Amino acid sequence: MVYLLVGLPGSGKSTYARTLERDGVLRLSVDEQVMARHGRLGKDYPVAQHLDLLGPVVDAVRRQLIEAVKTGRTVVLDHGLGRRSERDEYKQLVTSLGATWRLLYFQVERDELLRRLAVRSEEPGYGVIDPEVLDWIATSSEEPHDEGEELLRPGDLKDSVGKLDQVTRRP
Repeated sequence: MVYLLVGLPGSGKSTYARTLERDGVLRLSVDEQVMARHGRLGKDYPVAQHLDLLGPVVDAVRRQLIEAVKTGRTVVLDHGLGRRSERDEYKQLVTSLGATWRLLYFQVERDELLRRLAVRSEEPGYGVIDPEVLDWIATSSEEPHDEGEELLRPGDLKDSVGKLDQVTRRP
């Protein structure tokens, strides 16, 4: 099984992925690998460099996912997968490896995202995602529709973290 996560920064993807990790799922975090290589967004390197730095890390994480699935591991891809084409590629990859996927969509209102990101940006271990960057990411992203996604909202997370069977499946 490969859990594919969709959502804007601050929507709860990493929190959820860490819960799965505690249950034995291999967590592959693009953000953590970018940070390990380059530091924190907006603190150690400028936002304008992010996309250039991101590509090689995404490629490395993809290779790690392939190797893990080949060895029979359950994996959670802790990455936003904002474009449908990305999601389709990962779903096809997972299926071609003989595994199954679940596409989890973390839907959180903008004001709540901004609140969460403001708190997170003050913490030393995180980069900075300001409102302009969040808006750019949001306009560059495509909300999943009719892709087999399962919808998670903030209230769902409080009640069902680690209990994916309770997640709302979109009609």
